[in-house]
Amino acid sequence: MTMLVDSHCHLDFPDFAEERDQIIERAHEAGVKLMVTICTRVRKFEQIKEIAEAYDSVYCSVGTHPHQAGEETDVTTEELVEIAKHPKVVAIGEAGLDYFYDNASPEDQEKVLRTHIAAARETQLPLVIHSRDADEDMMRILEEEMKAGSFPALLHCFSSGKELALKGLELGLYVSFSGILTFKRSTELREIAAELPMDRLLVETDAPYLAPQPWRGKRNEPAYVAHTNKVLAEALGVSEDVMAKATTQNFLRLFSKVPQPA
Repeated sequence: MTMLVDSHCHLDFPDFAEERDQIIERAHEAGVKLMVTICTRVRKFEQIKEIAEAYDSVYCSVGTHPHQAGEETDVTTEELVEIAKHPKVVAIGEAGLDYFYDNASPEDQEKVLRTHIAAARETQLPLVIHSRDADEDMMRILEEEMKAGSFPALLHCFSSGKELALKGLELGLYVSFSGILTFKRSTELREIAAELPMDRLLVETDAPYLAPQPWRGKRNEPAYVAHTNKVLAEALGVSEDVMAKATTQNFLRLFSKVPQPA
């Protein structure tokens, strides 16, 4: 069985509290040997850190989700850089822009995003970018910030337009697909995926959300990333094994702080 990686899940969410050990065991049985549990509030990083420290196969990030941007405008680049020194912290974020919901002002979201970009630039850890209904502003900010100094990053749970995907590639970013790719209505998204170079693609669950077919509407978990990998392989016209090897290699290249598996 070829190794897979769930590059983005939320193992700290209450949905998993009662059976986290079993969920991680099921992931291992499905070939998912590495998982990154993603931080959405810097002020709750201790919970994330405890989970990452408890499992050899789990790493984590530190960051403020755009929904919580209004709560954490006071988080500094220096604070993020300091927390990121922990050996289990392998990414910055998730941070970004979400105009679909009105949970934080665009101004607060942009401020927090730029703080996180500065931390990614300083640490050279990948920035995990959340972008929803904000393609134009996201492209503007990424272009401006890349001119100020490069930083590694990926567009997580990609469901935006083709223009953002291509702009991301132009700027050196990676693109990660979730269970959305498997939905019947996601024909256009699969067409975008098919046009992207295989050496820039990752897979993720965003668990407990966005379970792929055939579990759509149910709680997602890291083991299910295998189904997203299968659909991504079909979109690119390659075998599941080839896709799994590619997405795992891409993950290890981008998330370079994660030790290479034996």
